[in-house]
Amino acid sequence: MSAFTKRNLLQATDRAPDFGMAEIGQAIFPFEELGATDTGLALHRINPGRRHAFGHRHVAAEEIFVVLSGSGRAKLGDELVELARLDALRVAPETWRGFEAGPDGMELLAFGPRHEGDGEVDPGFWPA
Repeated sequence: MSAFTKRNLLQATDRAPDFGMAEIGQAIFPFEELGATDTGLALHRINPGRRHAFGHRHVAAEEIFVVLSGSGRAKLGDELVELARLDALRVAPETWRGFEAGPDGMELLAFGPRHEGDGEVDPGFWPA
């Protein structure tokens, strides 16, 4: 394995279309393209006024989310937390989470330890 790998995130594969979520925004998970084995990384670009289609949580992986641009809200369990540019949010593994963009959209960088099969999703997380 190389001592380092460089990849522009905007050139990495957008997985949102794979899950039928292209209208929501982009979901880029470049760990394979970077050759990462232990660190999870994701770039979420959420279109204005849209939200993730589901909530998710983990068994073991704590995550940190950083708002790169725009604003919005995080739903953490039943609590809503306002987010603005350069806010950093740590979320414990067992906490259900989902994100919603404000009127200018929101770009989030998520990172933490990567554990294959550690995630659980809830498509009914957001009320209809």
